Amino acid sequence: MSPIHFTFTSAFMLSLTGLALNRSHLLSALICLEGMMLSLFIAITLWSSTTNSASCSLIPMILLTFSACEASSGLALLVAATRTHGSDHLKTLNLLQC
Repeated sequence: MSPIHFTFTSAFMLSLTGLALNRSHLLSALICLEGMMLSLFIAITLWSSTTNSASCSLIPMILLTFSACEASSGLALLVAATRTHGSDHLKTLNLLQC
């Protein structure tokens, strides 16, 4: 495994581990998701640049667009949860409450 592949794999796994183990705040979960998306974006960008194919050059831009949409919807959920529940602790967010 090359050092570049190891770096992006470890960045993705570190974000995944942070998402799985650190579930105290909604903001930390969103930051871990964003880290996963950015490591995937950089890995796919490097992969498409090494293959030099024109059909794969659009995939990183689509992934970056989805990442931006995910970040904006996550921020909107964070603001809505903070306004209604008073904090962004994941323990206070219960889906069964009205």
